[in-house]
Amino acid sequence: MDLSIVASYLLIGISRGMFYFVLAAGLTLILGVLKIINFAHGSLYMLGAFFMYTFIGIAGQGTGAFFLSAVMAAITVGFISFIIEQMLLKHLYGKEHLMQMLLTYSLVLIFGDSVEMIWGTDYYTVAMPKLLSGSYHIFGTYISKFYLLFLISGLLTVVLLWLYMYKTKLGKIARAVATNRSMVEALGINADATFMYAFVIGGVLAGLGGAIASPAVNITSQMGDSIIIKVFLVVIVGGLGNIWGSLIAAIIFGISESFGVLIFPRFEIAFPFAIAAIVLILKPRGILSK
Repeated sequence: MDLSIVASYLLIGISRGMFYFVLAAGLTLILGVLKIINFAHGSLYMLGAFFMYTFIGIAGQGTGAFFLSAVMAAITVGFISFIIEQMLLKHLYGKEHLMQMLLTYSLVLIFGDSVEMIWGTDYYTVAMPKLLSGSYHIFGTYISKFYLLFLISGLLTVVLLWLYMYKTKLGKIARAVATNRSMVEALGINADATFMYAFVIGGVLAGLGGAIASPAVNITSQMGDSIIIKVFLVVIVGGLGNIWGSLIAAIIFGISESFGVLIFPRFEIAFPFAIAAIVLILKPRGILSK
């Protein structure tokens, strides 16, 4: 094993971690602001992939069509998230967590059956655009252009979420609501609107994750079931509701998966779970609990 191989797997791991963060950031935002454990987040990721498949079939196979379809898929999932929040979740704020969990889990079943009714039970794929085919030579090693898309998407998510949370009025209100909702409402601020924005942003990020991952995965009605487990692990290890903790945990998970393939390929799937167990033993509330 030389340094070029280590650098290659390190870049791949960070890129994977950034992809996990795109998904985990939305779930963390929903959990931190709304205090809702959203089991349907994986289903929103799945819908993003299916809408990507549909839109790119209309727009064509070019690079521009790929990115336009990804944006349209994310916006469509965001609109669906708006409907879910307004028609269903809005009535469960402040209720028992069990009711919220049952509702979001029922949405998993509803979305799964709906997708099979509309698209069928076959496996679908999205062609890789030419711009993302091949690799770049970076730091003496090669990395796939597609993994760089994950990396760039994650970095953009970090920057945009930071601007939203710390530089906009809505973001500051969201942080205040997450800390003390009753005080915010006593000041005459509509907390329900803040909840709606948070859930829609989370849905957009989930849809975007499904869209950008679509060329690398089989698009099926069960694709959200496997990814949601890793995303929840990232959120728990990072610290429930802490976006920056999720970023750190996502990068750790991505790197552990990457080097797990290199060192112990037969046990690669166990690496993230082992890390989660170690972190939670040492810090039960996660890396950044506050």
